[in-house]
Amino acid sequence: MLFTDRADAGHRLAESLGHLQGEEPVVLGLPRGGVPVAFEVARALGAPLDVIVVRKLGVPYQRELGFGAIGEGGVRVISDDIVRRGRLDQADLASVEHAEAAELTRQAERFRAGRRRLDLAGRTAIVVDDGIATGATAAAACEVVRAQGAARVVLAVPVAPPDAAERLRGSTDEFVCLSTPFAFSAVGEWYQDFSQTPDDEVVSLLAQASSAQSASAQASSAQASSAVAEDTDVAEEVAIDAAGVRLTGDLTVPAGALAVVMFAHGSGSSRHSPRNRLVAAALNEAGLGTLLFDLLTPAEEAHRSNVFDTETLAERLADATGWLRGRFACPIGYFGASTGAAAALRAAATPDADIGAVVSRGGRPDLAGPLLPAVRAPTLLIVGGNDPLVIDLNREAEAALRAETRLEIVPGATHLFEERGALQQVADLARDWFVSHLVTPARP
Repeated sequence: MLFTDRADAGHRLAESLGHLQGEEPVVLGLPRGGVPVAFEVARALGAPLDVIVVRKLGVPYQRELGFGAIGEGGVRVISDDIVRRGRLDQADLASVEHAEAAELTRQAERFRAGRRRLDLAGRTAIVVDDGIATGATAAAACEVVRAQGAARVVLAVPVAPPDAAERLRGSTDEFVCLSTPFAFSAVGEWYQDFSQTPDDEVVSLLAQASSAQSASAQASSAQASSAVAEDTDVAEEVAIDAAGVRLTGDLTVPAGALAVVMFAHGSGSSRHSPRNRLVAAALNEAGLGTLLFDLLTPAEEAHRSNVFDTETLAERLADATGWLRGRFACPIGYFGASTGAAAALRAAATPDADIGAVVSRGGRPDLAGPLLPAVRAPTLLIVGGNDPLVIDLNREAEAALRAETRLEIVPGATHLFEERGALQQVADLARDWFVSHLVTPARP
């Protein structure tokens, strides 16, 4: 079987992987040549695409002989047998691993261009390459993917020699190969065009796939949840029963709004905060609904310890979200300020939260603690440039969050963004984030 190029190989390979579409797989391309093939597979299956960066650990005096491999997330796969037979000491292992780890980090950062690695925990992972010669790198990649938490590992390639194919069948849950010719000398001989895949092409394909997935998810969300039912503007004070407490809020929903943003204010503030209301007004002007409400009763606010009880605040926010869903069928976002941001992140981390996006203004995400990795909603962290302590806390949170995350620092702004124009920058950033993540992009 002769392939025109890697795109052609990807199209044909996707036809043999259609049975996996119902498993909602993640497609992982081996750089560099495997990514153009994986791109076509992911597009055909409607699956997210990522790169699987693996570095083989070669015996110092015989580099082609691998004693293991490393992958992102600190994954190490070591062959104790080869280490023992090669009489390798810890210094040998550490030296090789240190050099390869640096290259692994460089490649991953270069290819993803700031995006986070996709979480494989419990997923079906399809590892794709443009072909196999010895199979050593592909086998190592499958082991790394398994170590990263994938529940099922599928290796898919257009072409491979029969002996390598046979070995790989036993090391994966499923091996899909379109051609295993006996007269095999090199992968490239089975392609009319087997030109080198540059780094820039890998970066571009991954970015295209990410954008397509984001647009598809937004479209599905909008189709699954109809526009807000009211054909006229809604502006009213509402009473919400949340965790046994009656909360008061101000609900504003422009006619035909496609999403609503709930506000969780911080300590010493309320739903009447001029800062939050300025942001809410910007969202309303963009066609988004807003719900500003108090998570504490006046009596509770008198005890300062309550404003730091983010667990209770998150429970009430989650209950209020349920109330809002009962009234409107549309995507919901959270805007949290200070300690309210921690409550928003905690609520968004619950398994059934289904929150479309989160924005934190001068937030204390550290109060959400170990729950941050469970947040699945795209999260924007906004901090003032003259708020160094909170900047550090948000940088740590950015590293802990696994969903799409961005940290925006407003130059010259302090914690409350009271400087001229600072709060308007917050409003503009929040508006753009919510519109891009909660509302289906307009068609050209």
